Amino acid sequence: MSLSSAFRAVGNDPGIITWRIEKMELALVPLSAHGSFYEGDCYIVLSTRRVGSLLSQNIHFWIGKDSSQDEQSCAAIYTTQLDDYLGGSPVQHRETQYHESDTFRGYFKQGIIYRKGGVASGMKHVETNTYDMRRLLHVKGKRNIVATEVEVSWDSFNRGDVFLLDLGKVIVQWNGPESNSGERLKAMLLAKDIRDRERGGRAEIGVIEGDREAASVELMTVLQDTLGRRSVIKPAVPDELIDQQQKSNIMLYHVSDSAGQLAVTEVATRPLVQDLLNHDDCYILDQGGVKIFVWKGKGATKVEKQAAMSKALGFIKIKGYPSSTNVETVNDGAESAMFKQLFQKWSVKDQTTGLGKTFSVGKIAKVFQDKFDVTLLHTKPEVAAQERMVDDGKGKVEVWRIENLELVPVERQWYGFFYGGDCYLVLYTYEVNGKPRYILYIWQGRHASQDELAASAYQAVELDQQFDGAPVQVRVSMGKEPRHFVAIFQGKLVIYKGGTSRKGKAEPETPVRLFQIQGNDKSNTKAVEIPAFASSLSSNDVFLLRTEAQHYLWCGKGSSGDERAMAKELARLLCDGTEETVAEGQESAEFWDLLGGKAPYANDKRLQQEVLDVQPRLFECSNKTGRFIVTEVTDFTQDDLNPGDVMLLDTWDQVFLWIGAEANTTEKERALATAQEYLQTHPSGRDTDTPILIIKQGFEPPNFTGWFLAWDSHIWSAGKSYEQLKGELGDAAAIMRITADMKNTTLSLNSDASEPKYYPIEVLLRNQNQGLPEDVDPAKKENYLSEQDFVSVFGITRGQFAALPGWKQLQLKKEKGLF
Repeated sequence: MSLSSAFRAVGNDPGIITWRIEKMELALVPLSAHGSFYEGDCYIVLSTRRVGSLLSQNIHFWIGKDSSQDEQSCAAIYTTQLDDYLGGSPVQHRETQYHESDTFRGYFKQGIIYRKGGVASGMKHVETNTYDMRRLLHVKGKRNIVATEVEVSWDSFNRGDVFLLDLGKVIVQWNGPESNSGERLKAMLLAKDIRDRERGGRAEIGVIEGDREAASVELMTVLQDTLGRRSVIKPAVPDELIDQQQKSNIMLYHVSDSAGQLAVTEVATRPLVQDLLNHDDCYILDQGGVKIFVWKGKGATKVEKQAAMSKALGFIKIKGYPSSTNVETVNDGAESAMFKQLFQKWSVKDQTTGLGKTFSVGKIAKVFQDKFDVTLLHTKPEVAAQERMVDDGKGKVEVWRIENLELVPVERQWYGFFYGGDCYLVLYTYEVNGKPRYILYIWQGRHASQDELAASAYQAVELDQQFDGAPVQVRVSMGKEPRHFVAIFQGKLVIYKGGTSRKGKAEPETPVRLFQIQGNDKSNTKAVEIPAFASSLSSNDVFLLRTEAQHYLWCGKGSSGDERAMAKELARLLCDGTEETVAEGQESAEFWDLLGGKAPYANDKRLQQEVLDVQPRLFECSNKTGRFIVTEVTDFTQDDLNPGDVMLLDTWDQVFLWIGAEANTTEKERALATAQEYLQTHPSGRDTDTPILIIKQGFEPPNFTGWFLAWDSHIWSAGKSYEQLKGELGDAAAIMRITADMKNTTLSLNSDASEPKYYPIEVLLRNQNQGLPEDVDPAKKENYLSEQDFVSVFGITRGQFAALPGWKQLQLKKEKGLF
């Protein structure tokens, strides 16, 4: 096949395209076979996603464990050619069997199947409705599952995993006694996917619980007829997991081969900054030997860029890493989200996102928020997510302080005054569709004692329980207040560097205090106490200098009229209107004396506009094994929030921890510690004071749901448990009948018996009282449509339909009158 015809399938539509290397040519793999890979072959997978208005493309070349060196080289060449065809912007990945990246495995939500053989042994990717099958699949994993074709024998079984015996018209699932419910559910979904996508919905599935085999006599008979007499099952095999600590060991190297051989020079270790990357060079970023990234600068030569993958493989050899090490090559200006988040900060110049514009001034980042329409926050949750706001902050506010490890209400006149020596709980109540919703902020002062910090966490749990777990809990570190927290005090938020507001414990008033006031309306204004030195000033802000005798409101040249107006309102609160306004450059000698003398301060003009370039990422977090394991979920949707899991959504300036209703007690209790551990072990050297929001299933606020496309608040009530799904499967008697027929009949794909029977759409629209054919299952009418009719009715192929979540399939069937 010529390259032009091989790449004809490539377009701008989001989705996955897969090619197999067949006799050194590219052959398109049918949609129904996506996710199945022959161990003796190599494949190229192109993923196209839309991120905002931009296209994001990833090319993966996959290497089967039994593929030849020629096929591997061929796959690498085609990958480079496809990259050129797409203008050099895609991210390239090298994937090896058993060691694929989370990104790759995430494309195949129902799992990956490794099949024995390959092109050389005559193995083909067949279309739907093939029943000539006899294989045993070993299913491993919980989030991104992998099914490997193994020898059809009891010797292949172990007690910790799930196995599928696939006989074409019958699939029997055997659950190891030590497998968990998540693994059993995922294996069952894979079995249903094989039935729907490969068999056109025409196969029966039965399930045997390995610890209750006696309850499934008929199904055990099917297994023993195929595998022989039941033998002793081997013990469980632990999964190979890489913990987050190992992933956090990162090192950046400069790569050069100007002297004729590969020279690798160490540049820096964690935390990395973006400025280390020179646009004229190539670099290798080594993530603890777990993954290797190659960054290709815009100014690097074409030869250097094309040699990037071979440089990575040379580096792996030099380091003595296994040949299966995952490799990703990224282009300057088109970096993947995963690569960017290995750096302390990654920004793009001259871009603006959302309604906020960010400027960087010296070391102080300054954010201006344009006014926005509050009514949008609930009708358009994506606005709430981008703005980090659930409403305009005008709901009901209650504030408590921790005193003697107990909660003491703060008098309303002191709402908005926070002291660095204290801890506070702030309960915010707002309404959505007439129902109350709650946010519980836990504000922790920098100088609070360990006992008070612990008490604030304990009291938050107690208060949370009073509201039946409904509040979203937000840990707020002093100085890192989220935007909504600032808004609820309506322009009257003052944060003192130290001290306490407890009665009888007030410390002597500091003779000189300096407050930096930022904000341009009531929703974003706050005053923060900073060291009273001239070097603390900045030309872009307004500052209040307060002493026992005099008060000065100092207005920097770069401050706006709105900022000065809001600062005056806040100064009136702190100084009873006695402050004297001073313009930058008009200061008296006394003003400088109070600050310890004149000194240089940040007085540059605003630097070039800068926007942090980050994408939200979803992870499954687990520390059940005693090691902290983080698994990324790519192309995430609401369906990826499994009620049995604890999931972490990282939007960079905030971290959400979502707790499923069926998560175990230990995971619920350790939720905050899990989020803190995630920040501490993040490869980029993240700010550990990043706000953490703890959210329970069913109580998601719009600033969380807005990160998910088309959030459906009823999805879990429609979702089915493992036991419910199991109950919907065919009965054992039907499976016995089919296997008996299979024994008596030589299966032939050409025989009438195995030919699928289709009916016109007008026949299938009838109900049972109107003459629906007897052999049609009323709950699965779509299985009796021909391939052509299926596409004309649903507008998508059978394989695409099978990949949809169950509730969506049901919705489509009802719309078309087929349910």
